[in-house]
Amino acid sequence: MQYFGTGPTIARGFCAGALAILRICTFEPVISLLPQLTALGSSLSWDRSLPNLPAMSEHRHVNPWIIAISVMFCTFMEVLDTTVVNVSLPHIAGNLSATIDEVTWVLTSYLVANAIILPITGWLSNYFGRKRLLLFSVMGFTLSSFLCGAAPSLPLLILFRLTQGACGGALQPLSQAVLLESFPPESRGKAMGFWGLGIVVAPVLGPVLGGWLTDSYSWRWVFYINLPVGLLSILMVQMFVFDPPYIKRAKASIDYWGIGMLTVWIGALQIAFDKGEELDWFSSHFITILIVTSVTFAIAFLVRELVAEHPVVNLKVFLIRSYSAGVFLMTVLGFVLYGSIVVIPIWLQTLLGYPAMATGLTMAPRGLGSMIGMPLIGMIVGRFDARKILAVGLFLGALSTWQLSQLNLNVGFWDLFWPQAIQGFGLSMVFVPLTTISMNPVPREAMGNATSLFNLMRNLGGSVGIAVVTLMNTRYQQKYTSILGEHVSNGSTPAAQWFGSLRSLYLSTGSGPGLSDQQAYASIFGMVEREAAMRAFVDVFQVLTIAFVLMIPLTLIMRRPKDGRGPAAGAH
Repeated sequence: MQYFGTGPTIARGFCAGALAILRICTFEPVISLLPQLTALGSSLSWDRSLPNLPAMSEHRHVNPWIIAISVMFCTFMEVLDTTVVNVSLPHIAGNLSATIDEVTWVLTSYLVANAIILPITGWLSNYFGRKRLLLFSVMGFTLSSFLCGAAPSLPLLILFRLTQGACGGALQPLSQAVLLESFPPESRGKAMGFWGLGIVVAPVLGPVLGGWLTDSYSWRWVFYINLPVGLLSILMVQMFVFDPPYIKRAKASIDYWGIGMLTVWIGALQIAFDKGEELDWFSSHFITILIVTSVTFAIAFLVRELVAEHPVVNLKVFLIRSYSAGVFLMTVLGFVLYGSIVVIPIWLQTLLGYPAMATGLTMAPRGLGSMIGMPLIGMIVGRFDARKILAVGLFLGALSTWQLSQLNLNVGFWDLFWPQAIQGFGLSMVFVPLTTISMNPVPREAMGNATSLFNLMRNLGGSVGIAVVTLMNTRYQQKYTSILGEHVSNGSTPAAQWFGSLRSLYLSTGSGPGLSDQQAYASIFGMVEREAAMRAFVDVFQVLTIAFVLMIPLTLIMRRPKDGRGPAAGAH
């Protein structure tokens, strides 16, 4: 027990390093953070801080950048886990004696539990208390990460991933709500720039980190890596995060019907999206039943929440025009972001033969662009019309996807570097002002509910994007294979010449006449498939370009933030 007294000292030292990084990233307001953190940390001891939760809640003068660092750790950890496991699935399947189809439930279980908890986070924080819920979520996520790494069988791993997803579902909206309430309206752009680093960079970093940990150590370290981050996050949340006075534990009855309907429709929809391509969508009775069930319960849920006296999800926040437009834009943004993230690795590995690690590194420029853009945009968003910054960001997103649609099979590193770097920077110009504009008119007491729905729609948009882009890529490839294959026939002079050349080549290597014919046909068909896959890739990114362009006019619907004179400011 004598070692526990060093907890605040460790936290102070880690924060000092984090603050130095923040300053390098142009977050100049944090230069005053270290003295306050040192003074505050010095006044705490482990014995006083842990059991004395109400006393900590009385503290009202914590520098908001300390709070930003505290909640950023848990947010980054949770978002990272949505993609870090992907490249480890073959290793998990081999180690636990499972098939690839069976082991994909490791991903599905996490996404389903995560999606169910997201929309009710606002209600849960009012019912249990925000700080208590945040601490419980981080503790649960950290513990379940350890259990996932130690799981001896696939069923137990899936069970622990369900727990991990349920605990992690509350982390994104809670951390965003805490940040938005900790900063004054004129500084929220900087806060969202910092928070957005985790949301945008973590999905890109996940495959790289997961591949390195799996290759260098074991797939179990993909989960164990969460332990030090989770423990530090628990310590910092305990010391520096508090419930504002207008967040009081609700005494109202629990909307059991609403929670049940929500669980069914989101769970069924998420499973359908995750398994749809694998089971060929509506040709599968299982997927058809899931979609019908999801739609039915979604309609029933909407009716229930509109008439319930104490709904688990308050839909009245959609009456705010800027918020509604922002949620729609964030949904489409999730569609484009996650759709492009899933199709580029497929293209790199299947067509260009990149290994998993090289694929992750090739996608790193997107994260680099966001790391440069997020702090910069966060600092300037309060000085310019955020709607204009948002429009420019959408234009850069369209430019990047258009550049990707111009690639061919002779692509080089820099051909991929610049479009992705531009897209990463453009996403920072979208994410920061979009969040700022959407949340500005929302009253602070409704912030938890608003951020829950905001994050839910981004995740659902991402699920739809992954499903639709994967489907389009498959269908386009089939179409172009059929079209190109029609020109490869005995009556085609170029095809006959290619066949003759390849047959002669294989004969010269020692293959017999029959085997050389088969090899020549296989080579020609391989060329057709590669060209068809390339054209499918081009068409997919043309569709994503159109999606970006169509979002630009929607910025006109949104209202310019009032810099502290709107409802959010009045809720202090």
